[in-house]
Amino acid sequence: MDIGRISTAMVTPFTADGAIDYVRTEHLIDHLIVNGSDSIVVCGTTGESPTLTASEKASLLSFVVEKVNKRIPVIAGTGSNSTSESIDSTRVAERIGADGIMLVTPYYNKPDQKGLFAHFNAIASETALPILLYNIPGRSVINLLPATTIALSRIKNIRATKEASGNLEQMAAIIEGTDTGFAVYSGDDGLTLPLLAIGGDGVVSVSAHIVGNEMQKMIAAFTEGRTKKAAAMHRALTPLFTALFSAPNPVPVKYALEKFGIQVGGVRLPLIGFDGPNTHIDTALANFKRNAQTFA
Repeated sequence: MDIGRISTAMVTPFTADGAIDYVRTEHLIDHLIVNGSDSIVVCGTTGESPTLTASEKASLLSFVVEKVNKRIPVIAGTGSNSTSESIDSTRVAERIGADGIMLVTPYYNKPDQKGLFAHFNAIASETALPILLYNIPGRSVINLLPATTIALSRIKNIRATKEASGNLEQMAAIIEGTDTGFAVYSGDDGLTLPLLAIGGDGVVSVSAHIVGNEMQKMIAAFTEGRTKKAAAMHRALTPLFTALFSAPNPVPVKYALEKFGIQVGGVRLPLIGFDGPNTHIDTALANFKRNAQTFA
């Protein structure tokens, strides 16, 4: 599964009454494609998947697949803490025409490593789609350990992992223990460059909604051997990465998109948007614009 260097975890646009806004979704898709996204993830955490019904997820995925029209890969978030439900969602995604699926570690019920292996293996056996694992201990409470990821990588259609553990040592162990066909992506924008430096493949990004092209320039500078330039770009991006995670995701990035003229609406409860201007994000955006020469 080649999802490129930057896969953007797409927000879900909503209308004023909280319904999915398909007009704004189409505009957002076009914005992401021309602004550095090599692929997009639909119905992930950033897309507020816990608040979307099964029918909404299917409808949104179908719409995105149609509008993307094979310009870039579309990855469907089909994982949950129910193995059977994840299998059902994966079958729907396969019928709709997704290019791959992303499976989050089961949250709340806290399986051990044997249970995690069995969960992902059961889903993989029911689909031909390539699979991106998604390890996010901060949300799921459990950590998919390197040994388990390495074992899962030997299953034919499990081809990559999104590591949102924030643990470079863990990522290094996965890279070292898997074959060259298995890809390791950061789930944290701020670790994109450090992960590349230890042999990783890229990032499943939130910030790429705003600075996807700049992140691509940073990655290109690194891969071309211009490491000092890449490091300068990383430093210029870091304050914005921090600001875009200064409140529960995706509240900050939806706020920033509105500032950039990309209308995506608010968030669904239990998330709550900002009451007014957010100085932290506004300052980070302004400073980033002033540092535009860094990416020239």
